[in-house]
Amino acid sequence: MSSKLGNITFYADDPEGLSHFWAAVLGYPLQRWEEPLKGQLMAAGLTEADLAKRGLAEPGEGQEGPRLFFHHAGGTKAGRNRLHLDIRATPGRRPTREELDAEKDRLVELGAGVARLVDQTWGEWPELYYQMRDPEGNEFCLQ
Repeated sequence: MSSKLGNITFYADDPEGLSHFWAAVLGYPLQRWEEPLKGQLMAAGLTEADLAKRGLAEPGEGQEGPRLFFHHAGGTKAGRNRLHLDIRATPGRRPTREELDAEKDRLVELGAGVARLVDQTWGEWPELYYQMRDPEGNEFCLQ
């Protein structure tokens, strides 16, 4: 038997806001704590304050992708992430420079920041991607 990935979890200052950013990046529907899930969570003992400290971004019906969970951070992010997400601008193929730049611009409009453009080779393989940060400073790459 092997384990399976459940959630990718982020600590966040604004869990709902960050979940909405990532939902928009990945084309997921916006998630809010609505019925019937909200009622189930409240019946299990969670409070409105508990729900305000959490957010969720998950694929909609017929979509594929990871489920992202957001939990309120106990302190400010400091230092570099030990793990980051690689986001594909054009799933299934390498983007053109124009496609990569267009997706970078879309993500910046959503609240992302650009750290730098990497345009180099790694051995014989070309590398072209943006190092970026989400609205709370979590690093990710746009390929």
